[in-house]
Formats: sequence, structure tokens, C-alpha cells
Amino acid sequence: MRYVSAAESYPGVVDVASGKLTMFPVDGGKASFGGFAFAPDGKAVYFVSDEPLQGRPQEFKTLRYHDPASGRLEVLSGTIPWDVGGFTIADDGKHLAFASNEDGISKLRVLSLPGHEEVRLPALPIGVIGGLSFSPDGKRLALTLNSATSPSDVHVIDLAGATLTRWTQSEVGGLDAANFVAPTLVRYPTFDTVDGRQRTIPAFYYKPAKPSRTGKYPVVINIHGGPEGQSLPTFSSTAQYMANELGVAMLVPNVRGSSGYGKTYLSLDNAAKREDSVKDIGALLDWIATQPELDASRVGVIGGSYGGYMVLASLTHYSDRIRAGVDIVGISHFGTFLKNTENYRRDLRRVEYGDERDPAMAAVFERISPLNNAHRITAPRFVAQGRNDPRVPWTEAEQIVKAVRGNGQPVWYLLYADEGHGFAKKANSDWFGAATILFWQQHLLGGE
Repeated sequence: MRYVSAAESYPGVVDVASGKLTMFPVDGGKASFGGFAFAPDGKAVYFVSDEPLQGRPQEFKTLRYHDPASGRLEVLSGTIPWDVGGFTIADDGKHLAFASNEDGISKLRVLSLPGHEEVRLPALPIGVIGGLSFSPDGKRLALTLNSATSPSDVHVIDLAGATLTRWTQSEVGGLDAANFVAPTLVRYPTFDTVDGRQRTIPAFYYKPAKPSRTGKYPVVINIHGGPEGQSLPTFSSTAQYMANELGVAMLVPNVRGSSGYGKTYLSLDNAAKREDSVKDIGALLDWIATQPELDASRVGVIGGSYGGYMVLASLTHYSDRIRAGVDIVGISHFGTFLKNTENYRRDLRRVEYGDERDPAMAAVFERISPLNNAHRITAPRFVAQGRNDPRVPWTEAEQIVKAVRGNGQPVWYLLYADEGHGFAKKANSDWFGAATILFWQQHLLGGE
């Protein structure tokens, strides 16, 4: 597979004997592809793609079967209006398993081969599925399941009996998992319309179980990176700590540009449309103000990488409505970011953000970049960065800290000399986590 961007990749086949590579034609010129594997007969193929079907554009990536000899093309997940993630085929060639991403929740299906009839399965807990693997004899299917109230655990399905057995019980540090908070999926209206109706943005809402001491819960908005990423209802020690220990609600939105909601949604923030995703955060602030249990006067934002940019951009637009922000390895100017990021990533990022060599796009970067709007940031912020980051260079943090401090505004700044794009070492991660909690206590909770 030759990967160009989240919306464009190209599959091919290698003749092992000769080493000859043949790339497959892509209907519609370009498309996104997921898994691609030979069927058990070694002739037909199974693959995941959003290629057009009979000339009709497709919003979602579907599981497909293609036999080149007969020309037969069968869409196996055509009735599922969501993306198919990955699939796996049993060694004995009798079954294929795949998972679809349905509003952030995984749904498992198993098909018998070669007829593609769906196999009856036991009910699975709600969560996110990964690591699908058949046993060598093909009679059982193992998978990992991660949920908001449980870290990843291994489950095994007996296909003949349609029974589920949990094989592991992940460590949660001696805490009572029964006290963990499961999020609800909410959709809030944003500024534009689609097909004549107001567009809505999905978000996972972690609400503390205990009543608020002040009558309303403070809120932290957690924005994912990517930007083609997707926040999922997986286990988050941070969300659980905020809810159970600090009494803070957490909202985790999938603003426009997130994957998992169709090809059109994925492209809604590309290039010059970048700040439309920031407006989705403004719409979330509006929604928070309508919720009687949430305190619109105590809202914080946090995010990493592209999510760090979203934090900084939100602070430039909504500093009067955001109490504090935490920017982790974030982009402060797309022009300097594209200039200084490692060469292997530059073209990939230009597809998403726009090409800084284009004068019109460079002008957009100058207009929207937080660095050039640092004078509008008045809320306290915490900037954290790794000195060895090959993706978002440490200079992105350095320049925004200097600019905001130059305006007389306070900034907490943490630069790890031994980290890259994120904090992998436990001591560093623990220290940053504790510092972040202290930051929220001082600047969001008012010293509570």
C-alpha cells in the first residue's frame, strides 16, 4: 500500500519470484484503503475502501470482495453506514472477521467463507475492538476490548457455541472499577447546515457521579490530534481522575475533520477551512452554557499535537469564555511548522493543512496562526513539549511561550530534553500529569 493521506492511498501486488510490482487502478482516481488481503484461494481479494461504486461516490469505507477472473465485485458491508476498520481471515479459510466503527463504538461481525453468510455471535460489552486473531484451527476468535471503564482485555469467542470468555483482568491499581464513569454520546449543534439541517458534532461526555459542591460541574474539553484522528470511548485514567477525584466533567468532541464520520466530514477542515473546526469548539461552549449541571464560567481546554493547535486557536478566539488551557506538543504557526518538521512528514501534512509555498495559503497561515494572534490570549496556559520531537518541532512551543509572555500573560512551560512527540518515560509522564492537575486546581477550580 502506498499511503498519501487519510483520504488517498494506492494498493499493489508484488510477484515474489520476479520482484515485479504492479499497482492496481483506483476507481475515481483516488480513494482511501484499509486492509487488503488475498482470499484463501489465492486469486480473489478482500479489501476495505471508499472507492466509488458504479460511478457513485462513497462516504464510508466498506469491506469488499473482488474476483479478477470473473469480474465479480461484492460489497460485504454495504448495509452498514459506517467505516469498516480492519479484518482478518482464519488460517483454515473458513471465516473472516471484521469490525465497524459505528459512532465511535466497535461492532464485530464474522462471515463464513466462501459464502459470506453472517455467523451468530455472543453479545459483546460496549467498547473499542482491536487485535482480531483466529486460533490456528479456526474454531475460536480472540480480540482485545477496551472500554471507558476497563483497560484493554482479551476475550475469546467460541464460534460453534457462540460463547464469550474473558481471558484477562487488566490492572487498575487496586481501584474499584465499579466507580469508573462511562461517557454518554451527545451531539451538539454547530454553526452551519448540511442538507438543509443544522449540522451536529458528536462528543463523549464524562459526567461525575457525585453531586457538585458548587451546584455545577467545571468542564474540561479534550481535543484529539491528527487532525484526522477520532476520539473513542476508551479507558482514560485522566477522565476518571477528573470525574471521580476533582469533580470535573470532561467533554471529548470529534470536531469536523475527524475520521469515522464519512469522507465529506473528514475534509471539512482542510486547508483554508481550518478555523471551521475551531468554530465547532465555540459551538460546544454555547452548548455547555445551556446545560444546567455545567459551569460555563469554568471551562478548560486540553489537547496534544494538532489538538494543541486547537487549544491555542480556541484561546485566541474564546479567551473570554475559557478559563485555562493545556497545549501539549502543539502547532503555533503552520508555516514554521511545515518548514521545520522532519522531511519525511512534510508532503503528508501539506495535503491536510495546505502548502506553505502557495502565497494564498501562506497568507491564510499568517492570518489564523496562534503565534500571530498571541495578543488575544489572556487565559492562563500550560505549554508542554519534547525537545526531540520530529513531528512538531520544539520551536513551535518556544515561540508561542515567548510571544504570550511578551504580552505580560502567565505561561507554565515544560520542556523535556529527553522526550519527543509526547511523553513516553513513566517518570516524565507522571510528573507532567501531576503538574497538569495542579494547573487545573489553580486556574480552573480556583484553588479548591
